[in-house]
Amino acid sequence: MSQRDREVRILPFFRARSQQPNESLNNVWMLTTEDTEERHDRGGETPPCHTIVPMPCKPETVFFDVGNTLLFPNRRIIHAPLQERKLVPSQQLLHSVERRTKKEFDALQQNGEADHSFWYLFYTHLLEELGIADDALRDALVGATRNSANWGEMRPGTREALERIGERYRIGVISNADGKIAAVLEQNQIADCFLSITDSGLVGHEKPDPAIFQSALRAMQAVPGESLYVGDVYSVDYLGATSVGMQAMLFDVSGAYQETDLPRVESLEQLERRLDTR
Repeated sequence: MSQRDREVRILPFFRARSQQPNESLNNVWMLTTEDTEERHDRGGETPPCHTIVPMPCKPETVFFDVGNTLLFPNRRIIHAPLQERKLVPSQQLLHSVERRTKKEFDALQQNGEADHSFWYLFYTHLLEELGIADDALRDALVGATRNSANWGEMRPGTREALERIGERYRIGVISNADGKIAAVLEQNQIADCFLSITDSGLVGHEKPDPAIFQSALRAMQAVPGESLYVGDVYSVDYLGATSVGMQAMLFDVSGAYQETDLPRVESLEQLERRLDTR
């Protein structure tokens, strides 16, 4: 596949895999049977085996998003107002709302807006599903989610996976945050895994603005084409990274992008396997 082909491939928002033309297996990553079995074991829908997704070359540097990639919302704290009403949304419902929100948000991002509206949309849809019409409650949930200190849930094995990846690649963080993401990572005992931490609250630019990615690349003295960014939102993370020439991978726990031809993983362990294939 030529470089031009790869550039064209990232432009459509949600092109179905069935529309993907036949292509060589060179310069691609694959979703393997092992990956689909892992998803099935967690009770999720199983995407087709051996789905081809583009990935140009083995990176030298790997950057990570934080929210919904390394750390996840502390639902006990953030959803306290719901719990006061005896409401505890299931993980299945939260993932369903996340899938819906990401598709809607990605479409809205074509207008060039920053990602401030994501959680507004998310909690609007969640409260709709719960049969609640309460703007004050929605705003309280949005405010709590935007506080980086409330992102303290980490999947088992995260530090160990980062240590393994860090042995083979130079790794860093690029996060839309409130200037305190380094402290949050330190609190969760993973800050020392990274050679650099780029926080939008400190550099003055938010993803998908190319400036924040360029700032992170300079801090690591990294070459864009030899750098991979791993994040969870297509219009913010994937397009932001690829706009400066970086490679990108979606961290798609909820399965929002499983019906697209975009490169994606659902765990750090899957990411390790992708890196091992190059």
